[in-house]
Amino acid sequence: MGHVNNAVYLTYLEQARFAHWRALWGFSLEDRPAGAPGVILAHAEIDYRRPVRSGEVLEVGIGVAAIGRTSFTYDYEIADASGAVVATARTVQVMYDYGAHKPVPVPDAIRAKISVPVLQRS
Repeated sequence: MGHVNNAVYLTYLEQARFAHWRALWGFSLEDRPAGAPGVILAHAEIDYRRPVRSGEVLEVGIGVAAIGRTSFTYDYEIADASGAVVATARTVQVMYDYGAHKPVPVPDAIRAKISVPVLQRS
């Protein structure tokens, strides 16, 4: 159909989150310290503004919208090379203990680092 498939946008969001986490926490979640909780994606929503063609250069902005007891919410803006917004999105992440298979509170150290709502482009 000549445009990027809608599912690819979830990958764009994931890559923005991982870049944000590396910059924020100094490590990837795969390399987190022993005993530290992981993060799972609990919810994702995307509003598509216009089609994107394969090969277009896009910029993804990410910012913290809310922090709860066990979860935090990101808002995203995806823009093309001219700065026109092609999509907006929101995801909810849950801090998760993979050993116990249950949500856990957002650690204070992570809460402190993500508490400033800034839209960062990458």
